[in-house]
Amino acid sequence: MSGTVSTDDLVSWIRAFRDAVQEHKDELTRLDSEIGDADHGSNMARGLDAVVAKLDPAPATPAELFKTVGMTLVSSVGGASGPLYGTLFLRMGPALGTEGGVDADTLGAALRAGVEGVVARGKAELGDKTMIDALSPALDAWDAASVDGLAAAARAAAEAAARGRDATEPLVARKGRASYLGERSAGHLDPGASSATLLLEALRDTLEAAA
Repeated sequence: MSGTVSTDDLVSWIRAFRDAVQEHKDELTRLDSEIGDADHGSNMARGLDAVVAKLDPAPATPAELFKTVGMTLVSSVGGASGPLYGTLFLRMGPALGTEGGVDADTLGAALRAGVEGVVARGKAELGDKTMIDALSPALDAWDAASVDGLAAAARAAAEAAARGRDATEPLVARKGRASYLGERSAGHLDPGASSATLLLEALRDTLEAAA
């Protein structure tokens, strides 16, 4: 692929994320049944179906795309996931702007803006057993690999997210519904970190397919 990603590529990413969540919906719900409300998979799947329904015709610019994605998730996903994922995309939009041709540094900065929004909204930090445990290391890996282009950055970010997800298993949750369980939350993967990893893996697959 060229050194930039188009709005159409970003639309493909969102569609791929929807498909991945649909594929893993039961798994996400099972994880959430162990330490949460047992609805993460179904809520995310429903919200992303609503998002994809609004992408034909596709928004004209990255900023418009992620505004649409974010607002739809906020309004259609129950629980904490809607506001958190909605904030992620709503914060990404302005960082991407209205021009096509987003390069690795710009997309990385947009991802960081989105994750900072999630941190501000959810008041979570690394080690709290949340989606931040996947997203935060993914940002650092993206930045380190971005010199090698978009596909390399996305691969590194997806790998780091998966490691972060796996590292949540022994943690005791300090935020969200799982924190109510105290020590009993240890021994389970965090469902939010798991869906966040799907997000980064969908981006990797999309950019590799466009290469």
